[in-house]
Amino acid sequence: MFSSVPERVQLHIAMIIFQIGYAGNHIILRIALNVGISKLVFLIYRITIGLLLLSPFAYFLEKKDRPALNASFVLQFFFLGLVGVVLNNGSYFIGLENTSPVFASTIENSVPAITFALAAIFRIEEVNFRSKDGLAKVFGTFACVAGALIITLYRGPIIYQPDSVSLQSEPMILQDDSEGKNWTLGCVSLVVHCVCWASWIVLQAPVVKNYPARLSIACYTFLFGLMQFLAIASFTERDIQAWKIHSQSELLCVLYAGVVASGLAFAIQIWVVERGGPMLVAAYLPLQTLVAAVMASIFLREAFSLGSIIGAVSIILGLYLVVWGKNKENKIKSKTEPLGSISEKNRLPVHEKSFLVEPLMVSSNNF
Repeated sequence: MFSSVPERVQLHIAMIIFQIGYAGNHIILRIALNVGISKLVFLIYRITIGLLLLSPFAYFLEKKDRPALNASFVLQFFFLGLVGVVLNNGSYFIGLENTSPVFASTIENSVPAITFALAAIFRIEEVNFRSKDGLAKVFGTFACVAGALIITLYRGPIIYQPDSVSLQSEPMILQDDSEGKNWTLGCVSLVVHCVCWASWIVLQAPVVKNYPARLSIACYTFLFGLMQFLAIASFTERDIQAWKIHSQSELLCVLYAGVVASGLAFAIQIWVVERGGPMLVAAYLPLQTLVAAVMASIFLREAFSLGSIIGAVSIILGLYLVVWGKNKENKIKSKTEPLGSISEKNRLPVHEKSFLVEPLMVSSNNF
């Protein structure tokens, strides 16, 4: 029955499912922190599950495209694992622990803009200040930065507070956990998370030129990140009890994060980017924030302040400016560049268009 639905409709349905699933990931991770599971152990289990799910596809689909490993590749994968896995996930958990799923989801809307800014700094992306698309990307980047600063520095009055009376009988993992949070530390950590995420994307650009196997790059990145987390855990998590799953809530959190957020979400993104392009994926980012807000209000009794709403609007506006600018630039290039103008050396293999680093909204070869 699904095959009879037009492909364009299938793509939109897939993106709605993906954004709902990934919004749930923010809530699940917040619950994981509430139930007391070790953050480091949780990350190790999640990365392990994601690696096990992704590795078979990378092995069989990229047999012919995967070069042999050498010392240079190992060093590059090590740094990709450090930035894209260890620092990225570590700062995210610190940020989520001290803020909320909604703010984590909101600030992540700025990743495409930060990626553009870093790519422009390292001259991977050209900026034309005389064109509408160039100005849109620049102003969009500034809007995202401004929104992140507003969320960090200004909270303002509470605009909406869920009814707490009707939720008094709910389990502890669903209770308000706003006390004891360091809001500034949390917001700064989430900004660091977005910068690390964007840096991971930019750092992959030179790697993929010499190692044209994107899924394999992701696997090696996860592998080296996992090894670094295990090295840290060997000093910080020596108690065997910290490695045990003690409740169904902990098991649910680990399985959801590993299977849904790292496995199914990755597969959906690959398919949508291949069929509809990365701009379609980026356009659905705000839906994740909206769904996360509804879920957080229901399950975590999260209140919404004026500063958070203003910051969210600014970030989402900036996102759409960057997406519009990039889309406009691509259309202009497709009309002005001759068919054979791109050299074979610089042309990426067809299969690379389908890669999307989890949970990135814009593929690295688009910046």
